[in-house]
Amino acid sequence: MGLARRVVFEGVGWLLIVAGIAALILPGPGLLMLFAGLAILSQQYEWAERRLDPIKYRALKGAAESVENVPRIIVSILGVCFLVACGVLWILRPPPPDWWPLRDSWWLLGGAGTGSTLIASALIAAGLLVYSYRRFHGKPEAVEELERQTQEADQEYAELRED
Repeated sequence: MGLARRVVFEGVGWLLIVAGIAALILPGPGLLMLFAGLAILSQQYEWAERRLDPIKYRALKGAAESVENVPRIIVSILGVCFLVACGVLWILRPPPPDWWPLRDSWWLLGGAGTGSTLIASALIAAGLLVYSYRRFHGKPEAVEELERQTQEADQEYAELRED
């Protein structure tokens, strides 16, 4: 039973890492998936555990920067709305416009599956935005602590790379 559990966890960890790398380019919460994959793999591998902290602090730093001021918050909210709108468009799948140069079957490729993924990404982004706002907005001491932790993690990671 222990071996089966390990294989399942390892498979899920690697799947999340591959999906996270893809989501850095495609729509989706890439850093979140990378972090989750490394968190799972860190239970089995020391190398994954060593790389977990720098990614964690980079993700938290990005979260803190996303709610630093009102224009950034507005842009983030507009991004969430755009993802939802794209998801709804993909699910409804209207006919291709006249200017579409490719075959009609290539219009909004992926259909409802892609639309659902876009909407799920938007919901995750909205949740992360709320979390970031509550944790970092108007709290310079929380941002300073995060900066300190990020610098420490960067130093530890640099030392590990030298070894």
